[in-house]
Amino acid sequence: MMAKSQTHSDGDLGDLLRVRDGFVLADVDTRSTPGYGQTKSDAQDDLAAGAEEFDELQERLYAQSRENPDSPAVLLVLQAMDTAGKGGIVRHVIGATDPQGIHLKAFKKPTPEELEHDFLWRIEREVPRAGYIGVFDRSHYEDVLIGRVRSLATPDEIERRYDAINDFERRITDAGVHLVKVMLHISKDEQRERLAERLERPDKHWKFNPGDIDERQLWDDYMGAYQVVLDRTSTPHAPWHVVPADRKWYARLAVQALLLDVLERIDPQWPVASFDVEAEKERLAAS
Repeated sequence: MMAKSQTHSDGDLGDLLRVRDGFVLADVDTRSTPGYGQTKSDAQDDLAAGAEEFDELQERLYAQSRENPDSPAVLLVLQAMDTAGKGGIVRHVIGATDPQGIHLKAFKKPTPEELEHDFLWRIEREVPRAGYIGVFDRSHYEDVLIGRVRSLATPDEIERRYDAINDFERRITDAGVHLVKVMLHISKDEQRERLAERLERPDKHWKFNPGDIDERQLWDDYMGAYQVVLDRTSTPHAPWHVVPADRKWYARLAVQALLLDVLERIDPQWPVASFDVEAEKERLAAS
């Protein structure tokens, strides 16, 4: 199903980008635009139209939860190599709506307190409440990505974590959280260009981390770790979607489409007034 507002789309992005049995990450063309054969200009029009729909659906979701504490929530999990565009998704897609109904969490290196607990302890505390759209900028998957590549945990512990993640995601989806898991997939060459731009522009220096170059040396190891993640944790209740991200405009449009699809299926409703509307109109007119 495509978002109603994205009129130029020519395919079901949710279906086309979904990870299924036999998926091979290395086969993905990171410059491709699955389900969208139109121009960048068309994509900008669709993104703007989608932003209006997203804003309304998010407000309805939030408003509905004020009267119904069992209302669902949405959680967008963003994973990617550095420079893949997570910040752009937050700014251009999530930023189109009222921040009061958004719960954004960027997971950094665990603190000493967090390291005293199981790796999911800090994650569970940030699961969005009813009516909210949560966004994880990086997530529990760091613990089986960098954890695996950098040997931050034993192989047995890494193995345990895949099952723990699946159990955790089953629990929260059963509790009414709609999970949208996205890997923004860029090429190593595209990352080099984006890092080079950050070094050339003084206004981008704050975004540059010398450690990003160190991580590039382990690119193949990270791609292998991502393949295992996709194999082990793309489930019917919490599937992964791999979004080609060399073209920023397409990645933003695709993630917006995935979120709109979920919100349209939830179909949140404005809460019914708990007071006599006509009586209040009369009182207001007489005041």
